[in-house]
Amino acid sequence: MTELADVRYDDDALERVVDTALPTRYGHFRAIGYLDAASGHEQVALVYGKITGRSALTRVHSECLTGDVFASTRCECGEQLSAALRAIVAEGAGILIYLQGHEGRGIGLLAKLKAMQLQEQGLDTVEANLALGLPVDARDYRPAALILRDIGVRSIRLLSNNPDKFTALWRSGIRITERVPLLVTPNKDNLPYLRTKRERLHHLLPHLDNSSADSTSPNDPTKLASAIPPFSADANDGRPTTPDSV
Repeated sequence: MTELADVRYDDDALERVVDTALPTRYGHFRAIGYLDAASGHEQVALVYGKITGRSALTRVHSECLTGDVFASTRCECGEQLSAALRAIVAEGAGILIYLQGHEGRGIGLLAKLKAMQLQEQGLDTVEANLALGLPVDARDYRPAALILRDIGVRSIRLLSNNPDKFTALWRSGIRITERVPLLVTPNKDNLPYLRTKRERLHHLLPHLDNSSADSTSPNDPTKLASAIPPFSADANDGRPTTPDSV
């Protein structure tokens, strides 16, 4: 379903601009900033601990202003971002790449808000994008692959439920030794969205089969799907347990 943007990338397309310490409430990271000359986007990788000599636990996170910053309950993006950072710290080392240019699966913020409006009228997230004349998924993961290569990482354990992301990174030359599920308990606001991701975008979300979103308030603290092994994560520190191997 992913439609790659018409942008040419080579090894010089991404310039490392800055490398600085970034203390957070999750732990102390290195923030490595990049300028994407091909698209004009500014990208950042948060690196925790010693990542050389191992298959690094890695989250490639698409920007989502509404979920990551405003804590929208219509998606699970903010919860996934927090859970990924906790998982990386619990692991002792890892990387989170935050990709700009991915808002609304690559259609941009205003178009995403228009798509939300159409969803209020009964369309699902796929139908809404198409009704606006926009691609279902226009995200490009090649900048993430370039960042990983610049950091010196060739092999990762990918925190993701999205097979398209896995395939895109693999095609860009990144060896993925394991896919680690990153599941968040649904709520009544995002359950239809998550079901569409599973049924139409083929995301691996087995916990929806046993969802109790009708009794889950979107204002509850973030809870990961800890009751459904092997696709689970610890609700206290975000550490994945018994991930499936690829």
